[in-house]
Amino acid sequence: MNNEVVITGIGAVTPVGNTAPDTWSALAAGRSGVGRIETFDPSTFEVQIAGMVREFSPAPELLTTQRWDLLSRSGGFGVVAAAQALAQAGNIGSHDEAARGVFVGGHVGRPEPQEFAEIGLTRRTSDGAVIHRRSPDSTWRCDQGVDLMAIAEVGRCRGPISGISTACTSATHAVGEAMRRIQAGEITMAVAGGQDSLTTWLDVAGFSLLGALTTRYNDNPTKASKPFDAERDGFVLGEGSVLLVLEERRIAEARGARILARLTGYASTMNAYRITDSPPDGGGSITAMADALADAGVVGTEVDCVYAHGTSTPGNDVSETAAIKQVFGRHAYELLVTSPKSMTGHLTAGAGALNVLAALGGITEGLVSPTVNYTHPDPKLDLDYVPNQARKADVSVALINSFAFGGTNASLVVQAP
Repeated sequence: MNNEVVITGIGAVTPVGNTAPDTWSALAAGRSGVGRIETFDPSTFEVQIAGMVREFSPAPELLTTQRWDLLSRSGGFGVVAAAQALAQAGNIGSHDEAARGVFVGGHVGRPEPQEFAEIGLTRRTSDGAVIHRRSPDSTWRCDQGVDLMAIAEVGRCRGPISGISTACTSATHAVGEAMRRIQAGEITMAVAGGQDSLTTWLDVAGFSLLGALTTRYNDNPTKASKPFDAERDGFVLGEGSVLLVLEERRIAEARGARILARLTGYASTMNAYRITDSPPDGGGSITAMADALADAGVVGTEVDCVYAHGTSTPGNDVSETAAIKQVFGRHAYELLVTSPKSMTGHLTAGAGALNVLAALGGITEGLVSPTVNYTHPDPKLDLDYVPNQARKADVSVALINSFAFGGTNASLVVQAP
């Protein structure tokens, strides 16, 4: 069985907008959401900026059996994004609840640093009674499964559930694995995508120690993320969630759903190279892209735009450009390559789904969002990166790339309906 898979809904909570339409409008306008970190006081840190979600309104009314206060920060983003995506998809009642899945890329469960501190705020009274200043229930805030259960409740999903944590490829893996389940007839619908919020002091300190983050733009944060630019020197942390509703096409059409795009190809590989670096020649990302195209039945010359991983690090952007050239040959110089991370920072586990959102904008609006802050071309990186301004273009076939620490690679092919 090889059922056709379509996208019928999308929701987003990102540094540039708290809905999918607002996020797309910001991307199309080239508007950055990178600013000063607000989750803690970063004044003593070398890195003081990130792509922060701002003016987010908790929505506990979306839940009845699950508790909002037990969700992680990114879990709250995910629940709201799921509700948006399901609302756009419309009446999903024709899908049996047991045939609805949830596939979400996210963080590895761990307590927030302040949770550890609060554990120490336990004391005994004079009569020996123990006073806890931290609710035992709050332990669940480090469990990704709780976040996924809340998303499942919003969509009344009683089928397979999968929390995927493969660093920056998590969302792309999640969407691809959901696609495979629908193709195989195991489910007919899924909520799929990613969510993350690596903006605690521990995250910033850790990535700073790795030397992965740019440190030069604390006073000019919107200029910090500059994929493919000659002066790029590290990525910018971000946070948020982008979730999709995927459906078997036959059922979506029967219920009169608006089909945004088809999801036609998926592949994943492993470099086994170095934890923080991609092979300069492209490595396993070449195979991931080529296999995704083959899975979709698409030849390279049919691809209009690559929505790149494009992290703004010296190594990734060289590796990805080399891989694109290897896969597409001369056509690499004819297609468009763009990186939404230039505006949002790196949503880590949610990054691949943000690229899908940008691709949907390209397909439905005929407009490719730009790579902003591209002011100094790198002579080694000579493709068309859609510098600084959106480009009108007919996008019928888009390739989505995600590459991650640890060496994982994943690509998706998204096509016009």
